[in-house]
Amino acid sequence: PGDFVDRSRDHLPAAPVVREVAAPETGTVRSVATRGIGLTVVALGGGRRRASDSVDPRVGITGLAARGDRVEAGAPLAMVHASDAESADEAARTIAAAYDIGDSHSDPLPAILSRIG
Repeated sequence: PGDFVDRSRDHLPAAPVVREVAAPETGTVRSVATRGIGLTVVALGGGRRRASDSVDPRVGITGLAARGDRVEAGAPLAMVHASDAESADEAARTIAAAYDIGDSHSDPLPAILSRIG
């Protein structure tokens, strides 16, 4: 549908379980292990391991905190949409572990440039 991005909730079925992933500490998001988050979506059923696998359109992750965002302990890092409580809990643990939160923003760009130059 042409309005899918703006009205995705009108076009996709809702997940039976929605869990907030709470920030374990206060600080700035220094990095996010995005591959781990992608694999978490697959584990929830929102992606395929093999071409023959089906995709569950109800599941996924929304509201992800981004690199550089300031978060407070207990505030949401993301929302997990899952088919059952067990997979929601596992996904929440995996997503929380994918975040590196610390006192300051870490910028790897100078290290990369020093290797190029």
